[in-house]
Amino acid sequence: MDGTLLIWIEKYLDYLRFQRNASSHTIRNYASDLQQFLQYLTHTPEGEQRPEPELEQIDNLTIREFLGTLYQKRNKKSSIARKLASVRSFMKFLSLQEAIGTNPARNVVSPKQESRLPDYMAIDSVVSLVESPDTGTDLGKRDRAILELLYAAGIRVGELVGLNLGDISMDEGLVRVLGKGSKERIVPFGERARESLETYLKVRGKRIRIKREPQSGMRHSEGEAVFLNVRGGRLTARSVWNIVDRYVGRLAQRLKVHPHTLRHTFATHMLNAGADLRTIQELLGHESLSTTQKYTHVSVEHLIKVYESCHPRAGNKSGKS
Repeated sequence: MDGTLLIWIEKYLDYLRFQRNASSHTIRNYASDLQQFLQYLTHTPEGEQRPEPELEQIDNLTIREFLGTLYQKRNKKSSIARKLASVRSFMKFLSLQEAIGTNPARNVVSPKQESRLPDYMAIDSVVSLVESPDTGTDLGKRDRAILELLYAAGIRVGELVGLNLGDISMDEGLVRVLGKGSKERIVPFGERARESLETYLKVRGKRIRIKREPQSGMRHSEGEAVFLNVRGGRLTARSVWNIVDRYVGRLAQRLKVHPHTLRHTFATHMLNAGADLRTIQELLGHESLSTTQKYTHVSVEHLIKVYESCHPRAGNKSGKS
């Protein structure tokens, strides 16, 4: 194997990293998908190595056969669609770099996706969740602020753990977040979240990690991260998932909740209360309105309930015609 494909994959990942400013999560996904594609091209189904094909030898039939192996391995349709999107984008890059003539993946049809609506929580359930931490402890104060802010601002977990002290304006009730593609946006948060943040920030200083300079012996605090772990370092996204899991497990209700559920809940509750889609799009940081429109489907149940409770001819509750 001469490694030509691997070299081009590395060039493509560098292009995503430095020119497209893609997130580390996106780059990991592309790297994983393209490595799997490379493995398919350079190994037999039995795992034996075979010669690497020339770039021009990779055609739409090659890509369809690759997808076929994924179906045989019972990959989900959503996973197969993502891998095809990765290959299609990579082949487009090769075409733009004139390493190949045309993009062979352009006309390969993506698998039809199952319609899946985002999960969200009822108001009483989300209130129970955000109020579940014991605010008599420092960590409880931190966790309460995390849950309140996730629900109040609808921000992503990656955006939450990336927050620095200078990103929050308590007086205005605003937080500045760095979203996908390093796009900055300003999001408001309510009084409950403000109170929780103020309470947490009073004890946050206890956990700032202090380092000593090796030569001067002078001390300095590490970072400006808002949310710190028990060792005083910046909290990670995985840690936030564990925090949410822990508090969900304490609730009597059986809920399938993760940090992103609070973002979905924020959007759904805003829509149900009368916010327009454009506003929700701006708050969530969606590039396309079509991404936000999925929440209109979630709200159909709410609209039916409002209709049945308000329209005089919606039902026959009295039994009279």
